[in-house]
Amino acid sequence: MQKNSKKKIVAAVSDLLFTVKINDAARKAGLAVDFVKSEKDLLEKAAENPVAIILDLNYEAVHPLKLITKLKGNAQFKKISLIGYLAHVQGELKRQAHEAGCDIVMTRSAFSQNLPQILKRHADML
Repeated sequence: MQKNSKKKIVAAVSDLLFTVKINDAARKAGLAVDFVKSEKDLLEKAAENPVAIILDLNYEAVHPLKLITKLKGNAQFKKISLIGYLAHVQGELKRQAHEAGCDIVMTRSAFSQNLPQILKRHADML
C-alpha cells in the first residue's frame, strides 16, 4: 500500500443500519470503506489489501463461512483481519466461524457498541 493512500476496510453487510454505523465509524477512524454485495466483489476488494474485512455472518449472498475459509487459506489474504458479527443466539454459527478462521466473532450488539474502538485499532495498525 502506498504511504499516501488511505487505509480501508471492506464490509459485506445486508442491514442498512449496520451500513450506516460502519460508514460513520470508519470515517471517524480515518478509514475508507468499500461495501460489497457478492463473494466475487469481496475477493476483488480483498486483493487491494484492506486492514480488515467485516462480515455479517448471516449475509448468505456472500457465503460467509466459505468466504472465511477461502480468505484464510490464501497466503495473499491471510493477514487481513476478519471481523464477523451475528445474533447472540447463534452459538453454533459462532463456533463454525471461529473454526473457519474468522479472527473476531461478536454478537450484533457487542459489535455495534465496540465498532468505533475496533476500527480505531485497525486504523492505527501499520
